[in-house]
Amino acid sequence: MSRERVLTLVAVGVTLLAWASAFVVIRGVAPHLGGGALALGRLAVGTLALGIVALVQRRWTRPTAREWVQIVVYGVAWFGAYNVALNISEHTLDAGTSAMLVGIGPILIALGGGAFLGEGVPRWLLIGTGVAFCGVVLIGLGTSLSARAGHPVDVVGVLWALVAAVTYAIGVLVQKPAIRRLPAGQVTFLGCAIGLVACLPFAGQLAHELSRASVAADLGILYLGIVPTGIGFSTWAYALQRMPAGRLGISTYVVPVITIVLALVVFGELPTWLAIAGGVLALAGVALSRRRSADGRVPVPASVENLPE
Repeated sequence: MSRERVLTLVAVGVTLLAWASAFVVIRGVAPHLGGGALALGRLAVGTLALGIVALVQRRWTRPTAREWVQIVVYGVAWFGAYNVALNISEHTLDAGTSAMLVGIGPILIALGGGAFLGEGVPRWLLIGTGVAFCGVVLIGLGTSLSARAGHPVDVVGVLWALVAAVTYAIGVLVQKPAIRRLPAGQVTFLGCAIGLVACLPFAGQLAHELSRASVAADLGILYLGIVPTGIGFSTWAYALQRMPAGRLGISTYVVPVITIVLALVVFGELPTWLAIAGGVLALAGVALSRRRSADGRVPVPASVENLPE
């Protein structure tokens, strides 16, 4: 393997670990902070961390008007709306179920990448996506049955998790063209800062709840801001510059698997056999998605494939 390929794979691995841990930490912090307040606190820390990285890198390119629009949509959708929606969903849903529902996002990314970014849709990507998503469903179902035996899944929480999945997909699809010319660190920092501004209406709630929150909740905000946001989004952007959005998105199906393991270590939750089977299936789907065949890609209409960036 080339050095760049190795670094890309490492970046993907770091991203998956960081984001999986976020589901567990959010679940632990959720009883102390509202969804909007937690998002604002996390983004404040994340913006500071990413700003330091941007200063150290000393790489800055002036965005065009079109790139500014992409960055604003990216920041509001993924950093702002996604974080708020996910935090609210985990007030009533366990980490595994939330991860399962957010797992719909990579399907939207794969299809959107083919339709709007000219990436096409490789046949094995479609097959791997379907297999991996079935695995994610099993993981979420197994976790939900284990943690909430006898209790139905909260419908409102499910809807918020679906909102998170959609805004996550939108964020990736507008981030990809933005980082083709602009430095990834710059776009990530600007996106996080824009998400922070979008969440400022929750400042009063954050101040009030922080005054009563435990030290563990404060540490949780710091962790979410530095690791999943500062580090995770940086390594994601690095990998996204070097991989198709659809193929990178399918890799996030490993996140629920890691989430289950972390939840076992932190909360003592023992995954059911159904969840374990789902984890194996999700990993198999990721492996299938990375296969190449002579069948090539599912064709994308020329009018769509050649859209300007």
